[in-house]
Amino acid sequence: MTQERKSGILLHITSLPGPYGIGTMGAEAQRFVDFLAEAKQKIWQILPLGPTGYGDSPYQSFSTFAGNPLLIDFDELVNKGWLPIAELDGAPGSDKFVDYGPVIDFKFKKLWVAYQGFLEAASREDKLYFAEFCSTHQWLHDYALFMELKNHHQGKPWYQWDKPFKFRHPDTLKQFAHENEPSLNFWKFLQFVFFRQWSKIKSYANQKSIQIVGDIPIFIAHDSADAWSHPEVFLFDEERNPTHVAGVPPDYFSETGQLWGNPLYNWEFLKQNQFHWWVERVKGNLNLYDLIRIDHFRGFAAYWAVPYGETTAIHGQWVPAPGHALFETIKQKLGNLPIIAEDLGVITPDVEELRDHFGFPGMKVLQFAFNPMKGNEYLPHNYLHANCICYTGTHDNNTTLGWFNDLDEETRSNIMSYLPGGGENTVWKMIRLAWASVAAIAIAPMQDILELGSKARMNTPGKASGNWQWRFRSNEYDREITQRLKALTTLYDRD
Repeated sequence: MTQERKSGILLHITSLPGPYGIGTMGAEAQRFVDFLAEAKQKIWQILPLGPTGYGDSPYQSFSTFAGNPLLIDFDELVNKGWLPIAELDGAPGSDKFVDYGPVIDFKFKKLWVAYQGFLEAASREDKLYFAEFCSTHQWLHDYALFMELKNHHQGKPWYQWDKPFKFRHPDTLKQFAHENEPSLNFWKFLQFVFFRQWSKIKSYANQKSIQIVGDIPIFIAHDSADAWSHPEVFLFDEERNPTHVAGVPPDYFSETGQLWGNPLYNWEFLKQNQFHWWVERVKGNLNLYDLIRIDHFRGFAAYWAVPYGETTAIHGQWVPAPGHALFETIKQKLGNLPIIAEDLGVITPDVEELRDHFGFPGMKVLQFAFNPMKGNEYLPHNYLHANCICYTGTHDNNTTLGWFNDLDEETRSNIMSYLPGGGENTVWKMIRLAWASVAAIAIAPMQDILELGSKARMNTPGKASGNWQWRFRSNEYDREITQRLKALTTLYDRD
């Protein structure tokens, strides 16, 4: 990856301001790009864009290939004449937090109206584009089938469906698709609109020399179109139940480890067919993003496999994974890989070797740097090279202000001794520290740029609800913030 110094901001689409209860790929997304460009930022990092299910987590998506319809902007649909503007009366408000229940109910009702409008009023050109989109995305039909079958089974996960559907009997699926063609086309239409809108936002950012950093969770959700349509890729038994599931072992933070429950990969099968599913996954993401961050990168060296049915992660075991063969194959088929390795936590030499062999930059998070301080790899003076990304915090961390306020006095004292002097508050001193570091890329969450406290936290790992909801308002970033960030970026040669 290039060693050109640059910086940017971590902000998911859902957190953008605007009407209708959730951030979208519309005018406010373009306005945010304008803000980044004016502040001399070259990176916009987002979270996974897939359609979300239970818990609203972008890391538990119904598809690794599809986009989230909740991010579709209504303005374009109104301008196209597909959605009457009167339909938007009574929309959820532009509150500081996403209330997913009302947003989901409202948006899908109006998106159905827009689909009917598309059928009635779309130009011949748009209909041809839609037909071409459907024919060129091989995953699309299975995804549409999956979503409509979920409706047919009252939202139940696919492994609880009627057996002919669960086991994908060809005649049954063909008949269902024929009988429900309008509904399947609706799901395809949503993806057509999503990809078109996202393409415009990405192109707009790229025109202003801003790269998009996307995110791939290493594992997929059990209840997903991927697991249902490609069971051979995963460790399932004859009844399509996982034999083992993902997690992490007991550690300092948890006596029982973390039991994630995601199905694990059948690496033997994947090796035999040249990792085709993974190649297609990375290829699809390279069409969406300029750089890809892979979550839980250590799982490509070895993964913690827990027998299915266990209630904790205690009785798992480490199983080697063919990371070298996987990335060599992807590199052969797709070329050099603009991949960022999420290498946080307890990382063993085999993970470091895999990361460094392919030249993937790792992550350095400043919130992990100050307790203890002696020899701490996250302190900037211990960075061995520039091929890394320095973050003030991530989507899983508290905001820097919230984190600092919750610290014990000893750790606070360590921080104040280490941070540069001057009149800045602690949050901006941490941003300065990241920007001044040798790391090729420095990134701060938008919450830190706005100096927000714990209420603006995006996600608390292990907390089942109340995550992924934070939004900001359009009047919260102004010219003063823009100029402050621009000056810091220019000072440390990241412009």
